[in-house]
Parts: sequence; structure tokens; C-alpha cells
Amino acid sequence: MVLRRMRAAVASPIALPLATMLGVAVVDAVTGPEYNLLPVYAAGPAITAARGTVRNVLAMGGVAIALCLAFAAKADRFGALRMHVALVAIAYVTLAAAYAARSRLRTERRLVDVQEVAKTLEDVLFVPVPPTMGPVRLAASYVSASHATRVGGDLYEAVPSPHGVRLVIADVQGKGLGTVRCAAVVLAAFREAAPELVDLSDVGRRIEGALERRTDGERFVTGLIAQISPVGDLVVLNHGHPAPLLLTSDGRITLLESAVPLPPFGLSALTEPGDQQDSVTQLTLHAGDRILFYTDGLSEARDSAGHFYPVSERAGPVLKEADPEAALGRLRADVAAFTGAPHDDDSALLLMEFTPEDRSGPSPERQATGGGP
Repeated sequence: MVLRRMRAAVASPIALPLATMLGVAVVDAVTGPEYNLLPVYAAGPAITAARGTVRNVLAMGGVAIALCLAFAAKADRFGALRMHVALVAIAYVTLAAAYAARSRLRTERRLVDVQEVAKTLEDVLFVPVPPTMGPVRLAASYVSASHATRVGGDLYEAVPSPHGVRLVIADVQGKGLGTVRCAAVVLAAFREAAPELVDLSDVGRRIEGALERRTDGERFVTGLIAQISPVGDLVVLNHGHPAPLLLTSDGRITLLESAVPLPPFGLSALTEPGDQQDSVTQLTLHAGDRILFYTDGLSEARDSAGHFYPVSERAGPVLKEADPEAALGRLRADVAAFTGAPHDDDSALLLMEFTPEDRSGPSPERQATGGGP
């Protein structure tokens, strides 16, 4: 109880100003009347403006004036010019500090309102993925480069559809609130289109159209969309995004590079006829196979020497952890150990494990191919 009271006293916005003025009083008492420390008591209300309210500032100004008068009388200078100059200085600093405190409190209230709106927006945009969805287990992790918000321009989502689980992971070019708005457009378009459209490429076109209609056209989005059917048929369309990492149940690690990557969303004019078909990656998954989808916050993380994080060499072995959520936790820890510094870019991770209910019979040869979905 005593310790709690001591902590509360230290946390009080008037604790430091009072201690400062008492320190000045001690020095004033020790040095004697030959020093003119009376104006220094203005430090009390000035310091209070950093954390206290306007009422706190005015109270500390009153304490400062009282101390000034008391020590002026003690030094036999009551009514002297020095005392009046000190009182004017204290009054001026107190009024200025009260104005500063009022402005600070207004700014803090606006910041709280903005943060509440941002938190609500983030909660709506980035709904946590369920641990299981159809034939897959899922785990996701998001780290924002901004300490003020939980999210930035990276995004991910997974939804069920009649054709299997469909997911998107993407990275909006740029920084700031504009990237969050663009990410919201991509997520809304995907959530609307993925459950109903038959062709996965049509989902991509729906995202492209939404970006064209609802953004300023100044941003592009690297990303990929994928589909995992109930029997393990994987289809991936890569729009200029880092290739996902495949970790097979027998321990092999492969980057699923597409033969002809598509331009990022928002740059559809660069697409040549026929590229859509050639850029599709298809693969048959088997029980226990895992795929890591990620943004460039992982692949472009650097160590002190400027080397990029080697995704295949380091992430693959870490992802063997039995629980997907724990595997992503170990991966985050490994990236932190590699860089040796706090993250400076948004980073989204989505780990998927294929877990069919019944996969009897021999496993066919694994082979990633390019071709139509």
C-alpha cells in the first residue's frame, strides 16, 4: 500500500514542479540574500505545463508567488524592485504555461479521438483469421512499422468459397493514411468477389476495378491471390508479390515462383494478352504441407551489414513448429535476431497448412506448373 502511494505521488503532474521549487527554496536559503533566485520559482508552473491541467499550472503559479514573497521577506527585500520583477516574471510564465497546457490538452483529446477511430477502422478491416477453415489450418501475424497504429499498408484475408479456401495477401505502395484506405478497398473487393466468382482471375480483375474506381490511381498494390480446393489443388496468381514459401510434409522447401509474374494491382495496362494464363502457378498439396504467404517486410528485412533476410534458408526450418501460431512466433523471433533492430517496415505473415479429412492412397509426384486455373 505504501509503495502504491509512493508511485502515485511520483506520477502526479505536480510532484516534479513542487520538488523543483522546493529545491530552489533550499538553494535560496543556503546561499543567502546576495543571490537573486526569486524569478527561478517560475520553473514550477513552466514544468507543470508538460503534464498538468490548466488548474495545476495556476496552482503551481500560486505556490511560486507565495515562495517568492516568503523569501523576499526573509531577505528583507519585501517591496523591493527585485521582488516586483520576480513576481511579474512568475505571473508571465504562469499565464504562458497555462496557455501551453490548454493547447496540449486539446491536442491530446483530438489524438485520442483519432486513435479511437483508427482502432475501430482497424478492427473492421483486419478481422483475425480463424484457426481452421475448410481443409486448412491458418495462422496470421501482423507487425506495423508505425508505433501509433496496429496496421499499415499490408493486408491479408482468407474466406471460404464453393471452390475451396481463397486468400489474399498484399502490400500497398507508399506510407500514411492513404495506404490504409487503399488496403480497405482491396479487402472489400476481395471479400465481395472471392466467395461468389468461379474463376480466380476474375477475383483479381474485381480488385483491379475497385482500385480504379475508388482510389486516386496514384498507388499500386503488389499481392497474390490463391485458392486451395478441398482435395488440395492449389492455384496462385502473383501480381508482383514475393513468392510464397512451400514447406512439404517430407521437409522440402521451395519458393513458388510464377513463370510470368503479373504487374501489381493498379497497373493492369502493363498486362499483355495471354499473360494471365502463363502467370498461374498450380500445385497439388498433400496432408501436412505448409505455405507461408508474406509481404516484403519479411524478405527485405536487413541485418547490420545490409543483407536481406534469407527466407528459404531461415524461415523454412523455423516453420516446422507443430502449431502454426507458434511457428509464426518463432519466425518473428528469428527475424528480430537476424536484424538486431526494431522492425522498420510493415510485415504481414499468413501461414496455411493443408489438413484434409481423408487423403488415402499413394501421393502423386509434387510439381509446380504454369498454366490456366
